Amino acid sequence: MAQLNFGGVMENVVTREEFSLEKAREVLKNETVAVIGYGVQGPGQALNLKDNGVNVIVGQRKGTKSWDKALADGWVENETLFEVETACEKGTLLMNLLSDAGQIQAWETMKKHLTTGKSLYFSHGFGVTFHEKTGIVPPKDVDVFLVAPKGSGTSLRTLFLKGQGLNSSYAVYQNATGKAEEKALALGIAIGSGYLFETTFQKEVYSDLTGERGVLMGAIAGVFEAQYHVLRQRGHSPSEAFNETVEELTQSLMPLVAENGMDWMFANCSTTAQRGALDWKGKFRDATTPVFNELYDDVLSGKEAAIVIEANSKPDYREKLNAELEELQQSELWQTGMQVRKLRPQTK
Repeated sequence: MAQLNFGGVMENVVTREEFSLEKAREVLKNETVAVIGYGVQGPGQALNLKDNGVNVIVGQRKGTKSWDKALADGWVENETLFEVETACEKGTLLMNLLSDAGQIQAWETMKKHLTTGKSLYFSHGFGVTFHEKTGIVPPKDVDVFLVAPKGSGTSLRTLFLKGQGLNSSYAVYQNATGKAEEKALALGIAIGSGYLFETTFQKEVYSDLTGERGVLMGAIAGVFEAQYHVLRQRGHSPSEAFNETVEELTQSLMPLVAENGMDWMFANCSTTAQRGALDWKGKFRDATTPVFNELYDDVLSGKEAAIVIEANSKPDYREKLNAELEELQQSELWQTGMQVRKLRPQTK
Protein backbone atom coordinates (compact mmCIF):
# COMPACT_ATOMS: atom_id res chain seq x y z
CA MET A 1 0.00 0.00 0.00
CA ALA A 2 1.43 3.35 -1.05
CA GLN A 3 1.52 6.40 1.17
CA LEU A 4 0.88 9.62 -0.73
CA ASN A 5 1.09 13.23 0.39
CA PHE A 6 -2.19 15.12 0.07
CA GLY A 7 -1.55 18.76 0.95
CA GLY A 8 0.82 17.77 3.74
CA VAL A 9 -1.28 14.84 5.05
CA MET A 10 -0.08 11.30 4.36
CA GLU A 11 -2.81 8.83 3.27
CA ASN A 12 -2.89 5.15 2.33
CA VAL A 13 -3.67 4.60 -1.35
CA VAL A 14 -3.78 1.38 -3.37
CA THR A 15 -2.70 1.55 -7.01
CA ARG A 16 -3.16 -0.76 -9.97
CA GLU A 17 0.59 -1.26 -10.04
CA GLU A 18 0.72 -2.86 -6.60
CA PHE A 19 -2.65 -4.64 -6.83
CA SER A 20 -2.83 -5.79 -10.43
CA LEU A 21 -5.85 -7.10 -12.31
CA GLU A 22 -4.14 -10.50 -12.43
CA LYS A 23 -3.93 -10.48 -8.63
CA ALA A 24 -7.59 -9.47 -8.42
CA ARG A 25 -8.60 -12.37 -10.65
CA GLU A 26 -6.61 -14.75 -8.47
CA VAL A 27 -8.34 -13.52 -5.30
CA LEU A 28 -11.79 -13.85 -6.92
CA LYS A 29 -11.26 -17.04 -8.95
CA ASN A 30 -13.40 -19.25 -6.69
CA GLU A 31 -16.14 -16.68 -6.09
CA THR A 32 -19.55 -16.38 -7.67
CA VAL A 33 -20.11 -12.64 -7.55
CA ALA A 34 -23.82 -11.82 -7.40
CA VAL A 35 -24.60 -8.22 -8.33
CA ILE A 36 -27.90 -7.49 -6.59
CA GLY A 37 -29.63 -4.54 -8.21
CA TYR A 38 -29.20 -3.36 -11.79
CA GLY A 39 -30.03 0.32 -11.38
CA VAL A 40 -27.48 3.11 -10.87
CA GLN A 41 -24.22 1.29 -10.07
CA GLY A 42 -25.18 -2.27 -11.03
CA PRO A 43 -24.72 -2.18 -14.82
CA GLY A 44 -21.31 -0.52 -14.80
CA GLN A 45 -19.85 -2.67 -12.04
CA ALA A 46 -21.34 -5.94 -13.32
CA LEU A 47 -20.26 -5.43 -16.94
CA ASN A 48 -16.75 -4.34 -15.96
CA LEU A 49 -16.36 -7.38 -13.73
CA LYS A 50 -17.59 -9.65 -16.51
CA ASP A 51 -15.22 -8.10 -19.06
CA ASN A 52 -12.35 -8.52 -16.58
CA GLY A 53 -12.96 -12.27 -16.38
CA VAL A 54 -14.76 -12.49 -13.02
CA ASN A 55 -17.59 -15.01 -12.60
CA VAL A 56 -20.63 -12.72 -12.29
CA ILE A 57 -24.39 -13.20 -12.07
CA VAL A 58 -27.06 -10.52 -11.68
CA GLY A 59 -30.03 -10.48 -9.31
CA GLN A 60 -32.92 -8.20 -10.21
CA ARG A 61 -36.69 -8.23 -9.76
CA LYS A 62 -38.30 -9.62 -12.90
CA GLY A 63 -40.70 -7.43 -14.84
CA THR A 64 -38.87 -4.18 -14.06
CA LYS A 65 -37.12 -1.79 -16.44
CA SER A 66 -33.84 -2.81 -14.82
CA TRP A 67 -34.53 -6.48 -15.65
CA ASP A 68 -35.16 -5.51 -19.27
CA LYS A 69 -31.96 -3.47 -19.31
CA ALA A 70 -30.00 -6.44 -17.96
CA LEU A 71 -31.37 -8.61 -20.77
CA ALA A 72 -30.47 -5.93 -23.31
CA ASP A 73 -26.94 -5.81 -21.88
CA GLY A 74 -26.46 -9.49 -22.58
CA TRP A 75 -27.30 -11.18 -19.27
CA VAL A 76 -29.21 -14.41 -19.87
CA GLU A 77 -32.24 -15.43 -17.80
CA ASN A 78 -31.60 -18.48 -15.59
CA GLU A 79 -27.93 -18.54 -16.64
CA THR A 80 -26.48 -15.20 -15.54
CA LEU A 81 -29.68 -13.28 -14.66
CA PHE A 82 -31.93 -14.38 -11.80
CA GLU A 83 -34.57 -13.14 -9.40
CA VAL A 84 -32.98 -11.49 -6.35
CA GLU A 85 -33.41 -14.38 -3.93
CA THR A 86 -32.05 -16.96 -6.37
CA ALA A 87 -28.98 -14.82 -7.06
CA CYS A 88 -28.42 -14.37 -3.30
CA GLU A 89 -28.57 -18.14 -2.87
CA LYS A 90 -26.16 -18.85 -5.73
CA GLY A 91 -23.67 -16.10 -4.95
CA THR A 92 -20.70 -16.47 -2.60
CA LEU A 93 -19.98 -12.74 -2.71
CA LEU A 94 -23.12 -10.58 -2.69
CA MET A 95 -22.74 -7.07 -4.08
CA ASN A 96 -25.65 -5.12 -2.59
CA LEU A 97 -26.16 -2.37 -5.18
CA LEU A 98 -29.84 -1.78 -4.56
CA SER A 99 -30.97 1.73 -3.69
CA ASP A 100 -30.86 2.61 0.01
CA ALA A 101 -34.63 2.12 0.18
CA GLY A 102 -34.40 -1.11 -1.82
CA GLN A 103 -31.76 -2.48 0.55
CA ILE A 104 -34.14 -2.06 3.48
CA GLN A 105 -36.95 -3.86 1.65
CA ALA A 106 -34.75 -6.73 0.46
CA TRP A 107 -32.62 -7.17 3.59
CA GLU A 108 -34.43 -10.10 5.19
CA THR A 109 -34.34 -12.01 1.89
CA MET A 110 -30.63 -11.33 1.46
CA LYS A 111 -29.73 -11.96 5.09
CA LYS A 112 -30.97 -15.56 5.15
CA HIS A 113 -28.55 -16.40 2.33
CA LEU A 114 -25.55 -14.78 4.02
CA THR A 115 -24.23 -18.05 5.38
CA THR A 116 -20.87 -18.57 7.09
CA GLY A 117 -17.92 -17.62 4.92
CA LYS A 118 -19.84 -15.57 2.37
CA SER A 119 -19.06 -11.90 1.70
CA LEU A 120 -21.28 -8.82 1.61
CA TYR A 121 -20.27 -5.82 -0.50
CA PHE A 122 -21.69 -2.30 -0.67
CA SER A 123 -20.91 0.82 -2.66
CA HIS A 124 -22.35 3.09 0.03
CA GLY A 125 -22.17 2.90 3.80
CA PHE A 126 -25.76 4.08 4.40
CA GLY A 127 -27.51 0.84 5.31
CA VAL A 128 -24.90 -0.43 7.76
CA THR A 129 -23.99 2.93 9.31
CA PHE A 130 -27.61 3.83 10.04
CA HIS A 131 -28.53 0.25 11.00
CA GLU A 132 -30.79 1.40 13.83
CA LYS A 133 -33.05 2.95 11.19
CA THR A 134 -32.53 0.49 8.33
CA GLY A 135 -32.37 -2.78 10.29
CA ILE A 136 -29.33 -3.85 8.21
CA VAL A 137 -27.07 -5.73 10.66
CA PRO A 138 -24.84 -8.27 8.86
CA PRO A 139 -24.25 -11.69 10.45
CA LYS A 140 -20.99 -11.87 12.39
CA ASP A 141 -19.54 -14.73 10.32
CA VAL A 142 -19.43 -12.94 6.94
CA ASP A 143 -16.96 -10.42 5.53
CA VAL A 144 -18.44 -6.95 5.01
CA PHE A 145 -16.71 -4.26 2.96
CA LEU A 146 -17.37 -1.52 0.43
CA VAL A 147 -15.94 0.02 -2.68
CA ALA A 148 -17.47 3.39 -3.54
CA PRO A 149 -16.65 4.75 -7.02
CA LYS A 150 -16.38 8.55 -7.02
CA GLY A 151 -18.89 8.95 -9.81
CA SER A 152 -21.88 7.35 -11.49
CA GLY A 153 -22.05 3.80 -12.75
CA THR A 154 -22.33 5.23 -16.26
CA SER A 155 -19.03 7.09 -15.81
CA LEU A 156 -17.40 3.95 -14.40
CA ARG A 157 -18.40 1.99 -17.50
CA THR A 158 -17.52 4.74 -19.98
CA LEU A 159 -14.04 5.25 -18.55
CA PHE A 160 -13.47 1.49 -18.41
CA LEU A 161 -14.27 1.16 -22.11
CA LYS A 162 -11.75 3.94 -22.81
CA GLY A 163 -9.09 2.02 -20.90
CA GLN A 164 -9.16 4.53 -18.05
CA GLY A 165 -10.50 4.33 -14.49
CA LEU A 166 -12.57 6.08 -11.84
CA ASN A 167 -11.08 6.58 -8.38
CA SER A 168 -12.88 4.84 -5.52
CA SER A 169 -12.96 4.70 -1.73
CA TYR A 170 -12.78 1.35 0.06
CA ALA A 171 -13.45 0.24 3.61
CA VAL A 172 -13.69 -2.94 5.66
CA TYR A 173 -16.51 -3.12 8.21
CA GLN A 174 -16.18 -6.75 9.27
CA ASN A 175 -13.29 -9.16 8.63
CA ALA A 176 -14.67 -12.61 9.53
CA THR A 177 -12.34 -14.65 7.31
CA GLY A 178 -9.21 -12.53 7.54
CA LYS A 179 -9.45 -11.90 3.79
CA ALA A 180 -11.97 -9.06 3.67
CA GLU A 181 -9.47 -6.38 2.68
CA GLU A 182 -7.96 -8.33 -0.21
CA LYS A 183 -11.46 -9.12 -1.50
CA ALA A 184 -12.39 -5.43 -1.30
CA LEU A 185 -9.24 -4.41 -3.18
CA ALA A 186 -9.69 -7.15 -5.76
CA LEU A 187 -13.24 -6.02 -6.49
CA GLY A 188 -12.16 -2.38 -6.50
CA ILE A 189 -9.61 -3.10 -9.22
CA ALA A 190 -11.90 -5.47 -11.13
CA ILE A 191 -14.80 -3.00 -11.35
CA GLY A 192 -12.44 -0.49 -12.97
CA SER A 193 -11.10 1.72 -10.19
CA GLY A 194 -7.98 3.75 -10.88
CA TYR A 195 -6.83 4.40 -7.33
CA LEU A 196 -8.39 3.11 -4.11
CA PHE A 197 -8.50 5.45 -1.11
CA GLU A 198 -8.86 4.01 2.39
CA THR A 199 -11.82 5.14 4.51
CA THR A 200 -14.50 3.76 6.87
CA PHE A 201 -18.19 3.02 6.33
CA GLN A 202 -19.10 5.97 8.55
CA LYS A 203 -16.79 8.48 6.88
CA GLU A 204 -17.87 7.37 3.42
CA VAL A 205 -21.55 7.93 4.12
CA TYR A 206 -21.04 11.16 6.06
CA SER A 207 -18.96 12.70 3.28
CA ASP A 208 -21.24 11.34 0.56
CA LEU A 209 -24.48 12.65 2.06
CA THR A 210 -22.85 16.01 2.76
CA GLY A 211 -21.39 16.21 -0.74
CA GLU A 212 -24.54 15.41 -2.67
CA ARG A 213 -26.61 17.82 -0.57
CA GLY A 214 -23.80 20.36 -0.78
CA VAL A 215 -21.40 21.22 -3.59
CA LEU A 216 -22.20 18.27 -5.86
CA MET A 217 -25.89 19.01 -6.31
CA GLY A 218 -27.86 20.87 -3.63
CA ALA A 219 -25.57 23.84 -3.06
CA ILE A 220 -24.63 24.36 -6.70
CA ALA A 221 -28.28 24.16 -7.79
CA GLY A 222 -29.19 26.73 -5.13
CA VAL A 223 -26.31 29.05 -6.09
CA PHE A 224 -27.28 28.76 -9.77
CA GLU A 225 -30.83 29.81 -8.91
CA ALA A 226 -29.71 32.69 -6.70
CA GLN A 227 -27.36 34.28 -9.25
CA TYR A 228 -29.71 33.68 -12.18
CA HIS A 229 -32.65 35.28 -10.37
CA VAL A 230 -30.60 38.30 -9.29
CA LEU A 231 -29.42 38.90 -12.86
CA ARG A 232 -32.98 38.55 -14.19
CA GLN A 233 -34.34 40.91 -11.53
CA ARG A 234 -31.65 43.43 -12.50
CA GLY A 235 -32.81 43.45 -16.12
CA HIS A 236 -30.63 40.86 -17.84
CA SER A 237 -32.14 38.55 -20.45
CA PRO A 238 -32.65 34.84 -19.72
CA SER A 239 -29.89 33.81 -22.14
CA GLU A 240 -27.39 36.26 -20.67
CA ALA A 241 -28.22 35.27 -17.10
CA PHE A 242 -27.88 31.58 -17.96
CA ASN A 243 -24.64 31.99 -19.89
CA GLU A 244 -23.00 33.90 -17.04
CA THR A 245 -24.34 31.53 -14.38
CA VAL A 246 -24.21 28.01 -15.84
CA GLU A 247 -22.91 27.79 -19.39
CA GLU A 248 -19.51 29.41 -18.91
CA LEU A 249 -18.92 27.50 -15.68
CA THR A 250 -19.80 24.05 -17.02
CA GLN A 251 -18.50 24.35 -20.57
CA SER A 252 -15.34 26.40 -20.08
CA LEU A 253 -14.17 26.82 -16.52
CA MET A 254 -14.89 23.53 -14.72
CA PRO A 255 -13.09 21.36 -17.28
CA LEU A 256 -10.03 23.56 -16.78
CA VAL A 257 -10.38 23.42 -12.98
CA ALA A 258 -10.69 19.63 -13.18
CA GLU A 259 -7.52 19.42 -15.27
CA ASN A 260 -5.38 22.08 -13.61
CA GLY A 261 -6.90 23.14 -10.27
CA MET A 262 -8.52 26.34 -8.99
CA ASP A 263 -5.12 27.90 -8.27
CA TRP A 264 -4.29 27.60 -11.98
CA MET A 265 -7.65 29.13 -12.90
CA PHE A 266 -7.04 32.11 -10.64
CA ALA A 267 -3.58 32.59 -12.17
CA ASN A 268 -4.87 32.40 -15.75
CA CYS A 269 -7.95 34.61 -15.82
CA SER A 270 -8.15 38.34 -16.46
CA THR A 271 -6.82 40.64 -13.74
CA THR A 272 -10.35 42.01 -13.28
CA ALA A 273 -11.81 38.53 -12.70
CA GLN A 274 -8.83 37.55 -10.59
CA ARG A 275 -9.11 40.51 -8.21
CA GLY A 276 -12.88 40.21 -7.84
CA ALA A 277 -12.82 36.45 -7.29
CA LEU A 278 -10.13 36.69 -4.63
CA ASP A 279 -12.01 39.46 -2.83
CA TRP A 280 -15.39 37.68 -2.88
CA LYS A 281 -14.21 34.11 -2.28
CA GLY A 282 -13.94 34.65 1.46
CA LYS A 283 -17.38 36.24 1.68
CA PHE A 284 -19.03 33.24 0.03
CA ARG A 285 -16.98 30.85 2.19
CA ASP A 286 -17.98 32.63 5.40
CA ALA A 287 -21.62 32.89 4.36
CA THR A 288 -21.94 29.18 3.53
CA THR A 289 -19.79 27.63 6.29
CA PRO A 290 -22.63 27.75 8.87
CA VAL A 291 -24.95 26.05 6.36
CA PHE A 292 -22.41 23.28 5.73
CA ASN A 293 -21.94 22.77 9.46
CA GLU A 294 -25.71 22.53 9.92
CA LEU A 295 -25.84 20.03 7.07
CA TYR A 296 -23.03 17.89 8.48
CA ASP A 297 -24.65 17.89 11.93
CA ASP A 298 -27.92 16.66 10.37
CA VAL A 299 -26.03 13.89 8.55
CA LEU A 300 -24.08 12.89 11.66
CA SER A 301 -27.18 12.74 13.85
CA GLY A 302 -29.02 10.51 11.39
CA LYS A 303 -31.65 13.18 10.70
CA GLU A 304 -30.96 13.16 6.95
CA ALA A 305 -31.08 9.36 6.86
CA ALA A 306 -34.43 9.40 8.66
CA ILE A 307 -35.83 11.91 6.16
CA VAL A 308 -34.73 9.73 3.24
CA ILE A 309 -36.14 6.53 4.73
CA GLU A 310 -39.47 8.12 5.68
CA ALA A 311 -39.87 9.79 2.27
CA ASN A 312 -39.07 6.63 0.32
CA SER A 313 -41.49 4.56 2.39
CA LYS A 314 -44.54 6.62 1.39
CA PRO A 315 -46.67 5.09 -1.38
CA ASP A 316 -46.95 8.42 -3.22
CA TYR A 317 -43.24 9.27 -2.98
CA ARG A 318 -42.50 8.71 -6.68
CA GLU A 319 -45.51 10.79 -7.72
CA LYS A 320 -44.48 13.71 -5.49
CA LEU A 321 -40.84 13.41 -6.57
CA ASN A 322 -41.83 13.58 -10.23
CA ALA A 323 -43.86 16.72 -9.50
CA GLU A 324 -40.84 18.37 -7.85
CA LEU A 325 -38.59 17.40 -10.74
CA GLU A 326 -41.16 18.66 -13.24
CA GLU A 327 -41.24 22.02 -11.47
CA LEU A 328 -37.43 22.20 -11.69
CA GLN A 329 -37.42 21.24 -15.35
CA GLN A 330 -40.11 23.76 -16.26
CA SER A 331 -38.44 26.68 -14.47
CA GLU A 332 -37.26 29.55 -16.66
CA LEU A 333 -33.64 28.83 -15.66
CA TRP A 334 -33.57 25.25 -16.96
CA GLN A 335 -35.88 25.87 -19.90
CA THR A 336 -33.38 28.53 -20.95
CA GLY A 337 -30.60 26.01 -20.42
CA MET A 338 -32.32 23.52 -22.73
CA GLN A 339 -32.46 26.14 -25.46
CA VAL A 340 -28.85 27.28 -24.93
CA ARG A 341 -27.59 23.67 -25.16
CA LYS A 342 -29.21 23.37 -28.60
CA LEU A 343 -27.15 26.33 -29.78
CA ARG A 344 -23.75 24.91 -28.84
CA PRO A 345 -21.53 24.62 -31.94
CA GLN A 346 -21.32 21.04 -33.17
CA THR A 347 -18.13 19.45 -34.46
CA LYS A 348 -18.53 18.28 -38.06
